[in-house]
Amino acid sequence: MGLCSRLGDTTLNDDQSKGNGVDLENHAKLDEACDAVQRAENQSQLDGEALPPTRLYKRRWLIVLLFSSYSLCNSFQWIQYGIINNIFMKFYDVDAFTIDWMSMIYMLTYIPFIFPVTWLLDKKGLRVVALVATALNCAGTWIKVASVKPNLFAVTFLGQFCCSCAQVFILGMPSRIASVWFGSEEVSTACSIGVFGNQLGIAIGFLVPPILVPNVDDLDQLAHHISIMFYITAGVATLLFILVIFVFQERPKLPPTQAQATARSIPPEQYSYTASILRLLRNKPFILLIITYGLNVGCFYAVGTLLNRMIIEHYPGEEVNAGRIGLTIVIAGMVGSLICGIWLDKTKTYKQTTLAVYFMSLVGMIVYAATLNLQHLWVVFITAGALGFFMTGYLPLGFEFAVELTYPESEGTSSGLLNCSAQVFGIIFTICQGKIMDRFGTLAGNIFLCVFLLIGTIITGLIKSDLRRQNANKLAKAAVSENKVEGQMSGQDYGATALITQPQTPPSQA
Repeated sequence: MGLCSRLGDTTLNDDQSKGNGVDLENHAKLDEACDAVQRAENQSQLDGEALPPTRLYKRRWLIVLLFSSYSLCNSFQWIQYGIINNIFMKFYDVDAFTIDWMSMIYMLTYIPFIFPVTWLLDKKGLRVVALVATALNCAGTWIKVASVKPNLFAVTFLGQFCCSCAQVFILGMPSRIASVWFGSEEVSTACSIGVFGNQLGIAIGFLVPPILVPNVDDLDQLAHHISIMFYITAGVATLLFILVIFVFQERPKLPPTQAQATARSIPPEQYSYTASILRLLRNKPFILLIITYGLNVGCFYAVGTLLNRMIIEHYPGEEVNAGRIGLTIVIAGMVGSLICGIWLDKTKTYKQTTLAVYFMSLVGMIVYAATLNLQHLWVVFITAGALGFFMTGYLPLGFEFAVELTYPESEGTSSGLLNCSAQVFGIIFTICQGKIMDRFGTLAGNIFLCVFLLIGTIITGLIKSDLRRQNANKLAKAAVSENKVEGQMSGQDYGATALITQPQTPPSQA
């Protein structure tokens, strides 16, 4: 029995045996891919030629590191206003809620633009999206350079808007880059590296602005400090834009996995973006993941945006330490992300790991909320670090779990829907928590977030673990092994047998 018939039968039989019914349309795309693969196998058997081998290229590491770098540059700007909220309030003579919108504009912009951007990613590919992202980010940074006057808040907001548009072209890319460039044993690690850049940018955004822009009373001196920060950002963004133009590649010549080879075999004219969205919205486990991902990451966005206000309320004059606490949250999260990515590649325990990390995010939030007002900053550093390890470490888990639940749908589409949910909840939580803090204090605001993390933990436990991508790779390997045995018994090598008897993975090349 061939790979495609085994994969299709296994998927349908699993669904029937679990009493959940079969959504035939949800498997239509997989059937089309299988038909293409089967035709290729049949032709290979007739011609006595091997199927194209899979290959891992050294260049894949350069691609993911370059992506992480321009993601870093963009995410740095998300929090660069909020972490010195009081200083920008004084410089531009605006209220706290207005400065909060300098962070929330990143969330608001994402919601209407994610669907056309995801369509562009599916139609034009990674390189075009990378070029647009870095061009917008570069333009936004130079607009900010021209906005360093107290009466030009509208100009600096325009620059931030451009950068927020660039973010739409960035957030959904890690899982797509991992699938297109990396092998099945390293996709989770690669996705974690992609998310790593975003987290590191946020970490630098917490740390650097309070150092570069001290809280001084003289507005001319303050303008000088702000302009230095803006010029540094613009220089880095320009360099990265140039690197993307000359270095970033669409995809490797040969696919890295059998699953990616199957995805490549689908004729472009048979792919419908609208139909893909509809299939995803009928995927119940994925819908539950959209909700839980939005709740968790929305809480992180709220904590990051309002961190300066929380710390200053209990520790006046500690703007620099507020930035260091934010740095601690994200650095701990980066460690958590890498550990979770490596763990997933080794164990493939997506559901169990996601649930455990989600529960620990809830525990971390409760401890952070309870200890914030103890008047000991070292305690806040420790509890914030524990919170960040799990809450920020959850980001790549959500991406990779989504790809498993939705294969063979586009990774950009699934991650785009996840991020859209996160932006919606991020705006709601930031506004609500800010209002609650103004009226009832920081403890009440943090309890508000704890309630929704509890709800998210419960819903995560209800998600059915249907690892479609892993099943596809396992069945592909099983089919090749089976054909190898059959070929040896018959004394002939052709079709899938030739694929396995020849060097399967030639030496990596740049």
